[in-house]
Amino acid sequence: MNLTSRTITGICGIILGSVLTIIGIFTFVTLFYGIPMIIISFFILFNTKEDKIEQIKTRKVKK
Repeated sequence: MNLTSRTITGICGIILGSVLTIIGIFTFVTLFYGIPMIIISFFILFNTKEDKIEQIKTRKVKK
């Protein structure tokens, strides 16, 4: 994921998770969806290891 899509996905997930958590104050069931969504969204937002591209190492065959 690049920076733009990671930021959009993370912020939308945090907002939706926050809304579900606020609704979860009144209906207990949505807490099971809201809290994990917030945690996963923070992980998506701050994960920068996926942006690094590893170089392919080629071996030369000796004849």
